[in-house]
Amino acid sequence: QLIESGGGLVQAGGSLRLSCAASGRIFSTYAMGWFRQAPGKEREFVTGIKWSGSSTYYTDSVKGRFTISRDNAKNTVYLQMNSLKPEDTAVYYCAAGRNPYGLGMSNDFASWGQGTQVTVSS
Repeated sequence: QLIESGGGLVQAGGSLRLSCAASGRIFSTYAMGWFRQAPGKEREFVTGIKWSGSSTYYTDSVKGRFTISRDNAKNTVYLQMNSLKPEDTAVYYCAAGRNPYGLGMSNDFASWGQGTQVTVSS
C-alpha cells in the first residue's frame, strides 16, 4: 500500500514536498518513484530512485528542480519540488518497483498509490 501526502496549491516559483508512506513489502529492497498525470494527458514518469538509494533518474522537464529521496527506516519516499511551474500541475502518484533490487528507471514500476493533487498557479 502506498499513501501519498503533501500536495496542494502553490504559486509559480514556490516549493512543495510530497511524501509517500509504503507498507506491505520490504520497502528497502524495492525501487520507488513518482509519476504524474495532468488533465487530458497520459500518466508520465517523473523520477525514480534505486532500491539502495545510490542512483536516481529524472525526466528532463524536472531536472535541477525536483529531488527524490528515501528513508528506508521510515518506509517513506519523498519528492522535493522547487521552482514549480504551472505545467507541473498534475496528480502525482507514488510508485513501487515491480521486482526487488530494481534500478528505479521509468519501466521498473508496477504499483501506484491513489495520488495527490499538485496545482501551481501563475
